[in-house]
Amino acid sequence: MAEEFGEVYSGVLLRDYWLAEFEGTARDALDRGVPARRVWDALCVEMQVPEQRRYGRGLRDPRE
Repeated sequence: MAEEFGEVYSGVLLRDYWLAEFEGTARDALDRGVPARRVWDALCVEMQVPEQRRYGRGLRDPRE
């Protein structure tokens, strides 16, 4: 998250941004045991992060 959104803003997103898919924040979802990859994917969709940047800058989708 910090790589995509910066250290400070990533903390805000984790703590305060409501993800409808999980009916809570990213932190709430992680605390409930939702896998981090699933939370990250939902956040990327909500924040419109381009697919080519969802796996780290310059990295390809590991499923390919």
